[in-house]
Amino acid sequence: MLKRDYYDVLGVSRDVGNEELKKAYRKLALNFHPDRNPGDKEAEDKFKEAAEAYDVLSDTEKRQIYDRFGHEGLEGRGFTGFRGFDDISSNFGDIFEDFFGFGTRSRRGQNVRPGRNLRYNLELTLEEAFSGKEAEVAFHRLETCNTCSGSGLEPGTQSQVCSVCQGKGQVVRSQGFFQISTTCPVCHGTGRIITNPCKDCGGEGNIRVERKINVKIPRGVDTGSQLRLRGEGESGKHGAPSGDLFIVIHIKEHDFFSREGDNLICPITISFVQAALGATITIPVLGDEKTYELDIPKGTQPGDILKVAGKGMPHINHHHGRGDLYINIAVRIPRKLNQRQQELLDEFARIEGESHFYKKKKKKSLWDKVLK
Repeated sequence: MLKRDYYDVLGVSRDVGNEELKKAYRKLALNFHPDRNPGDKEAEDKFKEAAEAYDVLSDTEKRQIYDRFGHEGLEGRGFTGFRGFDDISSNFGDIFEDFFGFGTRSRRGQNVRPGRNLRYNLELTLEEAFSGKEAEVAFHRLETCNTCSGSGLEPGTQSQVCSVCQGKGQVVRSQGFFQISTTCPVCHGTGRIITNPCKDCGGEGNIRVERKINVKIPRGVDTGSQLRLRGEGESGKHGAPSGDLFIVIHIKEHDFFSREGDNLICPITISFVQAALGATITIPVLGDEKTYELDIPKGTQPGDILKVAGKGMPHINHHHGRGDLYINIAVRIPRKLNQRQQELLDEFARIEGESHFYKKKKKKSLWDKVLK
């Protein structure tokens, strides 16, 4: 399905500010919120579309990527949108509360939030980003308590129905023509009160543990690329689904290559003779070949940029193909010349008609030295 432009989705200009952006999203989210359009698939799709657009445009880094590369740029960095209403609410739950008073409700009417998403920063060398790698990541997260199986109850006991919301997890208040549901402040949306909490987790239903997993990093990732591992975030309370783990990539600065997208840039210094006469030199490249024979054209000038097609970084969204390598040429001028070299350059200058610019120094006589 072809995605619409995010600015068009929210009905805003491309230079929209944060406040105007938030107002535009609030209006659409209120119109298409599932609580106001039960069973309306089209409204649900528009609600998801607006949330995705707001998520991108309200985030400075995502917005810059989108403005420059569009939807494909975001997908190349691991952004896949939202799974559904619960996923949206876990990210924008506070916004829904502030804007509309809507809580995050399950189909049973209880407030059930997925577990928190986690972020892991992974640093790679440029060579590792080129080849891809399998990396072990270790992090701490909340997992379901084995003693109470996530219920938060001491084994053999039961929870009590919340007397404030009568087990609904929501309290209803009137606001103008609308009846607005908000999360119960006593049971926090669960509809139940725990009077005998589990001794191992303190009634939370989760305990903090260290988790280690192997992650396969694809070829061609760049700084800012994200890998989303669904369900590897923290466990939700009382049986709610787990959040996700986001692996955020950072590429170390390379000693020789710099990077712009999938293209690589490197400096090469040649002699002025090679620049004038042309030459074939060996330069380093990434990949199995390690080196590349580069032809320097005759008359190459300082600052010229030579392009070698297909010697850049792999395209992350494609099985084949690479960016290009751009060589920035610098010419080395000798600081000292021997007599023969000087003679040859003097002769070259005469041929070029430039000899009058190069006056030979007159040797001082002994008398000159004495007078000095």
